[in-house]
Amino acid sequence: MSVLEGFLLGIIQGLTEFLPVSSSGHLVLFQNLFGVEGNTFTFDLCVHFATLIAVCTVYWQDLMSYAKKPFTKPVFLLIAATIPAIIAALFLEDWIKDFFQTGNSLGIGFLFTALVLLVVSKIPSGKKSIEKAGIADAFVIGFGQAIALFPAISRSGMTISASLARGLKREEASKFSFLMSIPVILGAVLFDLVDVVKDPSLVAGIHVSALLVGMIAAGLSGYFAVRFMIKVVNNGKLKYFSYYLFVIAAFVLVDQLFIGKVFNKLF
Repeated sequence: MSVLEGFLLGIIQGLTEFLPVSSSGHLVLFQNLFGVEGNTFTFDLCVHFATLIAVCTVYWQDLMSYAKKPFTKPVFLLIAATIPAIIAALFLEDWIKDFFQTGNSLGIGFLFTALVLLVVSKIPSGKKSIEKAGIADAFVIGFGQAIALFPAISRSGMTISASLARGLKREEASKFSFLMSIPVILGAVLFDLVDVVKDPSLVAGIHVSALLVGMIAAGLSGYFAVRFMIKVVNNGKLKYFSYYLFVIAAFVLVDQLFIGKVFNKLF
């Protein structure tokens, strides 16, 4: 991986981690478009850590407040909302990895996210705050996050959409979604570290300069992506992301079904 590839993929990871367009789907897409070869495990691990720092920076005051008073309803709901993704990751890990390795479901994932965003964009803003939400709300939103473990299904898209569908205020929906991302990203980093301990060869094959540039690019772009998304959700503009995803889905599906230049043909 070159420094330029590290820079571009870092920006893609930082932006798509928090924009409702699927970071996993875009990384697979652009790695195929750029023809990035070799082991990207270390790079993926490090840029994920960079995006974790980015979202923690945006919500630092909230995190410090929760640290001082951990036994509060928002903390309890965040924990509850994380449970579905943990269960799915534990029991469906091999199945999910197969989807990533083949890339066959990429177009369908983009299309599904586009449809969800289009539908939820028509829902009026709710009146419920995080403090007024219940355990059922947390589990529904958490289920959305679990679905997003599959490639090209956006985590932020699913959790924000589920939050709005459950009647949360727009500003509360984005806040809850991004706070939910912290334990999930942290968990992904820790899982990868365990894999490194089991197989140290995973960290081989990447230039340090490309790694550092990618991390900086991911962290900075991730920070601005979170800030931008807060405004987008508050203004009810999610539908524009659905239009973009319809185009991406069409591109991927046409290639998978008829051309086979970027991805392997499905049939």
